[in-house]
Amino acid sequence: MKQHRSLLAAVALTAVFALPAFAQPKLETAVFAGGCFWTMEHGLETIPGVVKAVSGYTGGHVPHPTYEDVTTETTGHYESVQVTYDPSKITYRQLTDRYWRLIDPTDDGGQACDRGPSYHSAIFVASPEQRKAAEASLAAINTGKLKGHIVTRILPAQTFWPAEDYHQQFTVKNPIRYNAYRIGCGRDGILKSIWGG
Repeated sequence: MKQHRSLLAAVALTAVFALPAFAQPKLETAVFAGGCFWTMEHGLETIPGVVKAVSGYTGGHVPHPTYEDVTTETTGHYESVQVTYDPSKITYRQLTDRYWRLIDPTDDGGQACDRGPSYHSAIFVASPEQRKAAEASLAAINTGKLKGHIVTRILPAQTFWPAEDYHQQFTVKNPIRYNAYRIGCGRDGILKSIWGG
């Protein structure tokens, strides 16, 4: 009887471990800069296939930068957003194609009312594959009235430093303040004039 119970336990244990595990999707990351990271985070996180968008800083030479550091325009950092996405639902190229519609790629002084180097637009690529896709996406929009006027840079990825907690999910935590900023900044009108709709 004891042997029988042991055999049944072993069979049950084997059956449990033999069950196919549900594979978690392999997530990837992308980093984009396009002016105020509140606006970029809000725009990017609503794209189907995006799992998470985090506001932060990248591209500069100062470790662990703060918002106050970056706004001095001496750190070399861009306000940026790190996007975690599911490549089975959206490719890096498709994500990059969507990114353009969130920015004015012809503005070499910042974005809308946000001026200075920390508000410049850029795509930070982490691999040759990302660079190839970003360059193809850029080539696709470098036509018509935008041809020859695009200033958005494609740069090698560097350490991404998440911004302070109060900047994360700012549009959710502070919708009235964010909407007042967005309307006052005039960004929507600029984007409409470039991309239509």
